[in-house]
Amino acid sequence: MMYYSFSAKTMEIAAIAEKAAKERFEKIESICFYNQAKVLSAFAENRIGAAHLMGTTGYGYDDIGRDALDRVYARAFECEDALVRSAMSSGTHAITTALFAVLRPGDKLLAVTGKPYDTLEDVIGLNSANNGSLKDFGIKYNQIDLADGHADIESVKSYLEKEKVKMVHIQRSRGYEWNHNLSLLEIAKLIKAVKEVSPDTICFVDNCYGEFVDEHEPTYYGADLIAGSLIKNPGGGLAKMGGYIAGRHDLVEQAGYRITTPATGRETGATLYENKDMYQGFFLAPHVVSQCMKSAVFCAALMEQLGFQTSPTSKEERTDIVQAVKFNDPLKLIAFCRGIQKGAPIDSHVIPEPWDMPGYKDPVIMAAGAFIQGASIELSADGPIREPYVGYMQGGLTYESAKIGILHAAENLLNI
Repeated sequence: MMYYSFSAKTMEIAAIAEKAAKERFEKIESICFYNQAKVLSAFAENRIGAAHLMGTTGYGYDDIGRDALDRVYARAFECEDALVRSAMSSGTHAITTALFAVLRPGDKLLAVTGKPYDTLEDVIGLNSANNGSLKDFGIKYNQIDLADGHADIESVKSYLEKEKVKMVHIQRSRGYEWNHNLSLLEIAKLIKAVKEVSPDTICFVDNCYGEFVDEHEPTYYGADLIAGSLIKNPGGGLAKMGGYIAGRHDLVEQAGYRITTPATGRETGATLYENKDMYQGFFLAPHVVSQCMKSAVFCAALMEQLGFQTSPTSKEERTDIVQAVKFNDPLKLIAFCRGIQKGAPIDSHVIPEPWDMPGYKDPVIMAAGAFIQGASIELSADGPIREPYVGYMQGGLTYESAKIGILHAAENLLNI
């Protein structure tokens, strides 16, 4: 029995796209195996047992599960320390915690991959005042834009030779940017260049959407601090909330003082009943990320068959789980997102409309039928209603279910 009926034309194009994606699929599966072994080793080395899956209430003193999970993340991310907490409500919250933990009045933050993601603009203080932003606390900011999608390393070095900078901000994922193609090896070169000119400058990487996409994380290549969201890659689709900060021990300790209080730091914070999902989600994360990656490659290959420009293309190396498609037409962007929504397990009957989403300058259309609200490790698609009308698809707990959503999107586009 066919539960979904797609046109012969859609299925014909899909077969061509899937065949074209086969080589990339094999590379993704190889990375998945490496990362699965790494995570499993982190569990074994930290002797994780049933007792670690229990939670605590109240102050959360002596929560062995919480503390061991920090060690598991640190081991898997090949760094000194990590702070994994359900109290961080988003990736932006985790990043904000890290920035405020380290930066002090008079310090300078330099974004070396262009303007950060939209939701960080108010954190920095680019658009508003008296909201508790970094700017309100006397922290200075400047940025160096990308050059043709890549880091302008010479401009970064020249700036650091003239100015004292406490922290450089590197954004791994593209955000709502078309031309952003920063590989981990390029991030490694950027970090090396920073350290050569200014050894004391802290290299911070916004790692959202990038965990387990490659065999290593930015900490392996010298990043002092990274941060991300548990309802993206590392939560594996099971973590209901939370974020992490990982890297140098002293900096992670500072983040612990920021997330609670300078008196208690990371020693408090009840986990309630979340430990099991956070552990199991992290265990599943390499596989789930591989499913997202396959879904993104298939989406790129299919959209290319339909004549749309994609970034990255179906043949290029991946730096995150996000797939961008340029539609040059608001109606096609909306049709694409509505097709993705049809393939969702939750709210598949809902018809997405553009709306004024908090933290964004333009109306945004968002397809997101997820078990966990806002979980972009689950299949979703969104984009601002502004030229050139680019749609950004990410996630997919299973390749097969994501493929169905992408086929719906293709069918909508063929029918315009």
